[in-house]
Amino acid sequence: MKSKLLNYLFWLVIAAAFIGPGTVTTAASAGAGYQYQLLWAMVFSIVACMLLQEAAARITVMSGNSLGEAIKHRFTAKGYVWLIGIAIFLGCIAYEAGNILGAISGLALLNFDIPQWVFTTVIVVCSLVLLYAGKTKLVPNILGALVAVMGIGLFYAAFSVELDVSAMAKGFVTPRIPEGGTLIVLGLIGTTIVPYNIFLGSGLAQGKDLKTVRSGLIPSIMIGGLISIAVILVGAALAEDFSFEALYNMLVQNHGKSMGFLFAFGLFGAGFTSTITAALAGAITIRSIHPKGAVWSDTSKQFRLLWFSVVLVGFAFGVSGIKPIPVIVAAQAANGFILPLLTLSIWVVVNNRDLVKAETNGLLLNLGMAFTLFVTSILGLLNMFKAGYFVVGGTFSFSGVNQWIILIVALLISLLGLRLVLKERKLTFTSF
Repeated sequence: MKSKLLNYLFWLVIAAAFIGPGTVTTAASAGAGYQYQLLWAMVFSIVACMLLQEAAARITVMSGNSLGEAIKHRFTAKGYVWLIGIAIFLGCIAYEAGNILGAISGLALLNFDIPQWVFTTVIVVCSLVLLYAGKTKLVPNILGALVAVMGIGLFYAAFSVELDVSAMAKGFVTPRIPEGGTLIVLGLIGTTIVPYNIFLGSGLAQGKDLKTVRSGLIPSIMIGGLISIAVILVGAALAEDFSFEALYNMLVQNHGKSMGFLFAFGLFGAGFTSTITAALAGAITIRSIHPKGAVWSDTSKQFRLLWFSVVLVGFAFGVSGIKPIPVIVAAQAANGFILPLLTLSIWVVVNNRDLVKAETNGLLLNLGMAFTLFVTSILGLLNMFKAGYFVVGGTFSFSGVNQWIILIVALLISLLGLRLVLKERKLTFTSF
């Protein structure tokens, strides 16, 4: 019983990794803007996250290789795997800035008369101490306790507001995108299925058996998903556009200072835990793909330099006085660029019998991954289009010709993935 509890606590690091300020921002915005209408998108995100996280961990357990090594084994072009790894590492840096700024925002809501640079320094020093103190196996246990406290606070906030149970049930089972809601739907997906989190989960799975990994990983993702749903429910009670301050004030006005404190502490906890996991995941990702990474221990100079550089950049943003929400949005965009490529890679590798042996995907898992690749491709293409319009000074709209181009290209990418998977398994459509 004790070993099972420790296993659950160990894997809560995955929930801690994707429940950050970006999740709070996106989920609360979804609730504030669309009430319960996008709950179905959160359910899809949770299921897709489980598919990819479990597949990445299964690849590592069955092959004995890290996810980066397995991808290198299958895709021999060195530039391909480095493209994925460097993009994810840069994404970790972008997320790190948002995580630290989000943690600061949580503390700032409590009206401490302390300069921002002091908050930033304390958060960064604590993160560095935890990362340096020992082995990364100790970090998840500490994070698990913080996630539990954060989750209690957010659940308490969610179920202390007045809920429309009928509308909520409809939102869970009716997949529709309201007018103007496309980007928020894709944001919910992007803040739940995080590329660096996939490498983190794969790294934590090394040396463990598949049953133990699954029994800890899946509940952790479900807990993180339930917390995200709770944030949507809280945001649905907001009578104005989302901001951390608006949500805090609403909770205080309706439920007293204690509720506001729980939200502020939850936001701080989300930022602080994700500050550690983003840095850790960035280091794990580069170690996974580097030719000499296999000999880098958790206490090696190279590994420590990697996570230190991620935290250092976050510190620079934290003391700069930059507003947190634009940085968080930029991090979501960086995530969207690389997610389709990583999804495609995992889908192909998890069907390679040489690597995964008897634990390759079955029909339902492959269908689920095909649909996940289609959706994440739309997300990536949307970010590319938005970036292009921004450069030329235009305003992007997911409609008309833009919409058709994105949908058709996403479908072609999915069909390419299916073709590669069929080739990997040496199957035809009739025997798949």
